[in-house]
Amino acid sequence: MQMDQTDLKAAADRVYRYLMFSSPESWGGHEWAEWAMERNRWDWNPGVGLIAAADYGAFCGAKGMLEAVEVWTEHNLGGSENIKVINSLAPYAIFPLLFRQTGNRFYKDKAEEVALWLIKEAPRTRNGAFEHTVTESASFSEQVWADTVFMAILFLARTARLTGSKVLAEEAMSQTLLHLQTLQDEETGMLFHGWNGETGDWMSAARWNRANAWIAVGVPMIAEEAGELCGDMKLISELRERYSRLAEALVRCQNESGLWPTVLDRPHFYEETSGSAGIACGLYKAARAGWIPAELALTSADRAVAAVLTQVREDGAVLGVSGGTPVLGSVEAYDHVPTFPTLYGQGLVLLLFVEKLRMIASA
Repeated sequence: MQMDQTDLKAAADRVYRYLMFSSPESWGGHEWAEWAMERNRWDWNPGVGLIAAADYGAFCGAKGMLEAVEVWTEHNLGGSENIKVINSLAPYAIFPLLFRQTGNRFYKDKAEEVALWLIKEAPRTRNGAFEHTVTESASFSEQVWADTVFMAILFLARTARLTGSKVLAEEAMSQTLLHLQTLQDEETGMLFHGWNGETGDWMSAARWNRANAWIAVGVPMIAEEAGELCGDMKLISELRERYSRLAEALVRCQNESGLWPTVLDRPHFYEETSGSAGIACGLYKAARAGWIPAELALTSADRAVAAVLTQVREDGAVLGVSGGTPVLGSVEAYDHVPTFPTLYGQGLVLLLFVEKLRMIASA
């Protein structure tokens, strides 16, 4: 599939600007709009956006974009000290890049400090996985969520590479595999949203679009950072095998439109943009790394890019993004989650566009 690089770059620019500089009057009237688009909070939602903005700035070689990320960090860093939970670790994933760009030792030291807290003190479930903890006043005791892979383990892997720590790398890779082992449906290859260690089940057992996306895009990013340093070939072999099964399952359940439904095995549920972008980005990254065959990934991911482009408004807002979603009480409940622009939606779409631009540039 041919894709116009100029049009794609223009769309990426619009998505980036809305992510970093949009104002409340453009956010819409939904009651969650402020939570969805307010950048000045130290949490996972802005963190996903910042990860993408930093990636885009590095890809473009745009000093101003990276400076904007650093300004955000300096402005919001105080909020990081209030609470240490899985979801509040996402913004730290930009610290290794900021250290390399600025030479400011603070970014390296802080990343190492938080990584050591994660592996030594963060709550774990009975099977050893990081328990999914959040900044809100809610507890998900003994629960393993797919979200953790992107929100915390990616940061751990990047810090492993930054510091050259084999201990951090092995923890990052083993946690990644443990999440796949815990959440993967052996029958279909897809992933469930979460696992409850206390009850021994997947709760509503929803094969949720964005849960699969967090792992689809997160795993190749983590392996790129920590795989070589880890060096456990048996672990990596199983991780690759499980990821390959996931990728095959995801390609099979893609809708004709190029997007994926918000619950993957319910094709009549509404199509969700952010998860679709994350899945397609993961397919590109895994193909580039040689984890999955290019012929499996590229046609599917290219169809997704074309479909996602139609969801980008003229001002750069990404439409069709479902609101923040805990593990819900039933599969049907996922089809009723409202959609509106969010920082993580902007981020996942920007990551997809950057990965496609990277592929075009290297062709």
